[in-house]
Amino acid sequence: MSGAATRRDDAAGQVRLTIDNEVAWIVFDRPQARNAMTWQMYRDLEEAIGRIDATPGLRVAVLRGAGGQAFVAGTDIAQFRDFRSGEDGVAYERGIDRCIARLEEIRVPTVAVVEGWAVGGGLAIANACDVRVAAAGARFGVPIARTLGNCLSAANLARLERALGVSWVKRMTLLAEMPAAEDLAGIGYLHAVVPAGELDAAVGRLCQRLCGHAPVTLAVTREALRRLGADPVPDIADLIRRCYGSEDFHRGVAAFGTGVPAQWEGR
Repeated sequence: MSGAATRRDDAAGQVRLTIDNEVAWIVFDRPQARNAMTWQMYRDLEEAIGRIDATPGLRVAVLRGAGGQAFVAGTDIAQFRDFRSGEDGVAYERGIDRCIARLEEIRVPTVAVVEGWAVGGGLAIANACDVRVAAAGARFGVPIARTLGNCLSAANLARLERALGVSWVKRMTLLAEMPAAEDLAGIGYLHAVVPAGELDAAVGRLCQRLCGHAPVTLAVTREALRRLGADPVPDIADLIRRCYGSEDFHRGVAAFGTGVPAQWEGR
């Protein structure tokens, strides 16, 4: 196992990246503030994503909050006190969009492990992940109409609408509702909701499952789905070529029906 913390400033928080064989772990580490994101932590998240993209052999990335009380409880509100005009808000939302886009584009499947609260920026991060697993009673929301009086970018709203549906997005934004994990599991937003004591085991099983699947298939499917967010019928000929032209495709064809699983190599 290898690991590195991108920063060591307790006040600013840190995002820790640890690599354990085929699994990368991104931990939002500011438990005294329910892992509320500072500007530094957003930069560190982008840096961690870059490291994962540059590390061969990885099959999945898991994102989790430290302390067991929150995934990420939004952006640190203290930082908004320096805003002086609407242009500050535009710059902030563009920065968030850039960070979330980088997470969506990461080369491996992502799993968000949610305990406690996933609020505001935390919801955006969890929502950008491919799969979400939550501890029973975890809460999700963006209650800005009741708290800060700010708003979301069009890209952020579009991502939430695609994942949750417009009705839930309106309930979260206009009514400031904070649905529990159990509510969202019913609409397929969460892969699983388990007691807190069973969360580690559930995540381990999920990672094992993803690590056992064809990496090229996972990569091109994730990218095709990402493109569908901007174009209802995108050109994915390049992705199809990559998949059918891969060595893994030929391995899968050769192994099919033999009773011996294909040994995927991601190429």
